[in-house]
Amino acid sequence: MSDIKKQARIYRMVMPEHICPFGLKALDLLKREGYDVVDKWLRTREETDEFKQQHAVETTPQIFIGGERIGGLDELKSYLGKPAKDPDAVTYQPVIAVFATAALIAMASTWATLGDIWTVRTIEWFIAISMCMLASLKLRDLESFTNMFLGYDLLAQKVVRYAYAYPFAELIAGVLMISGALIWFAAPLALFIGSIGAYSVYKAVYIEKRDLKCACVGGDSNVPLGFISLTENLMMVGMAIWMLVAY
Repeated sequence: MSDIKKQARIYRMVMPEHICPFGLKALDLLKREGYDVVDKWLRTREETDEFKQQHAVETTPQIFIGGERIGGLDELKSYLGKPAKDPDAVTYQPVIAVFATAALIAMASTWATLGDIWTVRTIEWFIAISMCMLASLKLRDLESFTNMFLGYDLLAQKVVRYAYAYPFAELIAGVLMISGALIWFAAPLALFIGSIGAYSVYKAVYIEKRDLKCACVGGDSNVPLGFISLTENLMMVGMAIWMLVAY
């Protein structure tokens, strides 16, 4: 790439009430790629509208390299050979983030209370903390969760209010399992919702071969319904059985 190609200009909105996040990302990407960047701020709506009209564009930021208009952040990524994120792409990232965080919290809690990083209690806390975190993601947008959950859960399809109750039941069971209190209530509750969930997922995915999204991390995720969803429910079932026996 010639020297002139290492010169870039970016026009982005920087206003008292709004700083464009895409402009900041584009500026950061250009600098990380070694460009000498002239950072042009569009400080008012009028200035922004005038810029759009002048260059016949509908959005900002706009990036120019070597006198050529590249476009916005997505076009810049394409120009630099960086893969653009597909908002509709299937991903396991939310579930991985939940389980990894829950595992770290469980190990930290075990170390703080028992002086060890890996015990039976670590596994118990990992499952219970995962349940709580997953429940909180469902409760973040209850309507969105129920819309997706009703697509495959067999009990919710018969009793719609169960879809609304499910995240609360998962959260209550998880909290009680962490505390070790009321196990006589928490374990059967987890066993009930986990068993129904496991069979519902198995039927939808492995028997009916349906291509669905999982509501396990909330209703706006692109996590596919399948092994991960089945694992979540089987973890609850296993934890419930273990606590009924051990406690």
